Amino acid sequence: MVDVNRDAAESSAGAAVDTEIVNKPRKAPLYALILENDDHHSFDYVTRILQQICGHSATKAYQLTLEAHNSGRSLIWSGALEVAELKRDQIRSFGPDLFGPKPVKFPLGVAIEELPAS
Repeated sequence: MVDVNRDAAESSAGAAVDTEIVNKPRKAPLYALILENDDHHSFDYVTRILQQICGHSATKAYQLTLEAHNSGRSLIWSGALEVAELKRDQIRSFGPDLFGPKPVKFPLGVAIEELPAS
């Protein structure tokens, strides 16, 4: 004799496992905020931005600024797209660079790039 209740329980347990696999949330992609080098903004200005907006220490901010100066680009922050966009906008609207011999009134170059999935 076949136990109908047992067969139904086994098939519903199998369905529950399949549903859990299908409904497993995917991780949101990470985005990188990239500092682009230019010959106009001063190191003091750039390091101040990295400290205030990205939360880096003075030493780390200087290292990232030097990396951008030497290689042309530097990854200064990574995380969710919305936060990367906010930080990019904050950097672009930080105000003029008054540390150099001539004030620089245009914004610092920053870009957002999607990081490869791991």
